[in-house]
Order: sequence, then C-alpha cells, then structure tokens
Amino acid sequence: MADNERSARRRLADERARDAARAKRRRALMVVLGAVAAAAVVVAVVVMVTGRQNGPDPVAEYDGPLAPAARQQDGSVAMAKQGVAAPVLEIYEDFQCPACRALENRLGATVKELAAEGRVKVVYRPFQLFQQDPLMSNSRRAANAAACAPADRWVAYHDKLFTHQPPEGDEGFTDDQLVSWAAEVGITGQAFDTCVRRMQKIEEVEDATAAAGRAGVDSTPYLALNGRKLTGDALTPEGLRDAVADARGGTPTPTGSASGDMSGNAAGTGRDTAGTGNAAMRA
Repeated sequence: MADNERSARRRLADERARDAARAKRRRALMVVLGAVAAAAVVVAVVVMVTGRQNGPDPVAEYDGPLAPAARQQDGSVAMAKQGVAAPVLEIYEDFQCPACRALENRLGATVKELAAEGRVKVVYRPFQLFQQDPLMSNSRRAANAAACAPADRWVAYHDKLFTHQPPEGDEGFTDDQLVSWAAEVGITGQAFDTCVRRMQKIEEVEDATAAAGRAGVDSTPYLALNGRKLTGDALTPEGLRDAVADARGGTPTPTGSASGDMSGNAAGTGRDTAGTGNAAMRA
C-alpha cells in the first residue's frame, strides 16, 4: 500500500514537472516570437529606407557627347574616338557590385568625357564576380543582357543597369526588367529579347570571368591604365585625369603583365574578393 502511494506521488510529481517544463518552453517561445516580430518590423523599416537610398537615381549623369563604342572580338566593349588606341583604360565590373555602382557614380562622367575628348580608349569588361545566390544569378543575368546589347546603345544600357542595381541580398535583374530597361534606351526586337531570356551569351560571360582571373583582377571595381592597376587618388576625377595625362603616348600592355599600381595609396573603395567566398576568378 505504501509503495503504491509513493508511486502515485512520484507520478504526480513527474506530471507537475512536465507541466512546468512545458509552460517554461511556451514562455520562452513567446519571447522568441516577440523578438522575431520586432526584428521583422526593424527589417521592414531598414528595407524601406534602403529602398529609398538605393532607388532608381541615375548614376553618373552625363549629357555630353559620347565616343563611338564597338564590340571587340573578346566580347568587351571599347569606347574611343576614331584613331585613338592609347592609353587604354580597362574597367572590370559586376553590375551587382555596390562598389562598382559607387565608382560609376563618382567616375562615370569623367571616363566618358576623357573618351569623347580623344584622351583615352576605354574598354569595359563586365564579368561575374559573385558565387552565391541571389547575387550570382543577378550578376549572370545582368552580364548576359549587357552582352546581348548592341554596341551603339551599350553605354546607355550599362548606365541603366547600374541605376537599377538591386540591393545586395535581393533577387533582381529579372528578364522582364532587363528587356524593359533596354527598351528605354532604344534596344528592342525579338533577337535581344530571346538573347536575354535564353541566356544566349552566358558562355561569353564565363569567358570574361575567366579572363579577369587570368589578368590578376582581385577586387571590384578594378581599373587598369595601360595594364597597371589604378588605386588611391587615381580613382578620383582629378586623379584619373592626371593619370591619363601622364600615360598619354605610352604603349599599352596587357592587363596583369605589370604588377605595379599607378598610386601607392590604398584604394579603400573596392570590394576585395579575397577570403569572402564570392570571388569568381578562374585561372
């Protein structure tokens, strides 16, 4: 009889302990859910603010003349006045890269002016930097669409892509958007539409990415003047003009063949891909 009573008391104590544990877990869960709800509100506010900050404000506003643009054999786009072959300013960029957008905002007009003045040959080399989605897919779709664009409208489309760059971490550069933005700069027709939607230039994008790796591109944006990486003051409008003036009359060398920088200062503006897991450099 005493054993039965002790067993009953133990069962009752166990049940009470389980009830207490369940109640504790419920309270903890409510705290967590409350925190999640609060975080969601904060995220929503941040997204709205970020959306306003990263909205479709035009980058590198420039209403001056443009030098003629032509697609080169390797798929890059060269912008230069007729007969201008040197110095050569190469721009490696990813349309999804925020630092590239910032650099375009700061230097885009200067680059266009220098080319229009016949002071430099500009070679645009878009490639795929990121390896993690959604950034990777965004990058690939945008680079493919740029490769589909005709050379005579390419610079305007280039600027349009940076204007509408999606915030990091968001899925963007949809096929419909890419086609619609192209129409805004005069690129229309079934051939372009099909090229975008079927990713017909993706092999060209992959080749450009591999070429960037072979050239020693280790961060974006990456500017090279006559094969030498520009850093520091050379990445300002006045500094770039000075660097181009110094390089005029020089003989261009392939990017990556010279290891020295045009400035000894650290740039501090690019996206260093080393150790991030996002680099898409391939030798």
